[in-house]
Amino acid sequence: MHRAERFLTGLFAEAGVTVNGPEPWDIHVNDERLYPRVVGRKNLGLGEAYMDGWWDCPRIDELIHRVLRAGLEGRVRGSLALLAHFLPELLLNLQTLPRARVVAERHYDLDNDLFAAMLDPYLQYSCARFDHADDLASAQERKLGLICDKLDLKPGERLLDIGCGWGGLARFASERRGCEVVGLNISKAQIAFARDFCQGLPVDIREQDYRLVDEPFDKIVSVGMFEHVGRRNYRTFFQTVARCLKPRGIFLLHTIGANASRLTCDPWIEKYIFPNGMLPSIAQIGQAAEHLFVMEDWHNLGPHYDRTLMCWQDNFRRAWPQLESRYGETFRRMWDYYLQSCAGAFRARDIQLWQIVFTHPGTPQPCCRMA
Repeated sequence: MHRAERFLTGLFAEAGVTVNGPEPWDIHVNDERLYPRVVGRKNLGLGEAYMDGWWDCPRIDELIHRVLRAGLEGRVRGSLALLAHFLPELLLNLQTLPRARVVAERHYDLDNDLFAAMLDPYLQYSCARFDHADDLASAQERKLGLICDKLDLKPGERLLDIGCGWGGLARFASERRGCEVVGLNISKAQIAFARDFCQGLPVDIREQDYRLVDEPFDKIVSVGMFEHVGRRNYRTFFQTVARCLKPRGIFLLHTIGANASRLTCDPWIEKYIFPNGMLPSIAQIGQAAEHLFVMEDWHNLGPHYDRTLMCWQDNFRRAWPQLESRYGETFRRMWDYYLQSCAGAFRARDIQLWQIVFTHPGTPQPCCRMA
């Protein structure tokens, strides 16, 4: 047994994972080159090796949950090549106006059929709310209703949806609460779908970066978009919201968050799923909002994201026979690893999902529902 194999085998054992063992979370090695690849490239190497078929595991979600819960990630040093991967994130602003479109082109502009098959009828690509809901569609409607309640949306109000996705929240808010919605997006595929999805409603879907909007709104919301803003732009994001939110208005931020401030993103997720993405911490959000807003409520929905991702995984697997000819086996393994590894991370409480409600300083505290 080579040194890298001994090291990783022992490390996995600390998490209750047996190499080539009988449990569904045990890793089954198909190529011995896996060991040095993981030692040199950490989770980037682990994910890439899975895409290449070098290992298999029936329950990747539970494998990742156990690895993260045991704190094993910090025990692998990685190599200089891995450090070089992080240098652009450390030195540059990867979310400037021109660069912001990279994630739209590489991820959100994938075939809408893929997302429609995986998501709920409102195409919510964010955490659902499963209390008092037994299925994904009901849970996503519960989430949408909660957002509208926290915003205290009223008929005739004007809502700005920053990063509106496929228009699900815009449609829900317009139909259920009678408000006008402006949705901002930079994904051409999502924009085309959202305009059709919201046809006939007072919903304006714009191809526009958030930094360029400058007009008044009664309420502002951003769901699952702040992860693409980047730490160098957090303050600019909040300044934009402050500029556009009317006095006595309410802003709700719905974002995945990190337990500690980071300078970089998970390298595998950044390379293959969300280019230039970055998860904010409590401290980073607080600093960005300081002197601009009063924080009225901070709600952690993280445990619901585990179940949301596993529902997406089930839907993706059921739809795969219709998608296979367009995407191929490497994509299937990549997407499978993406959904399950993220579910495992939420299960281990390594990452969180926050809904944060803000108002302008001096605004009376909203009496709207917060949970």
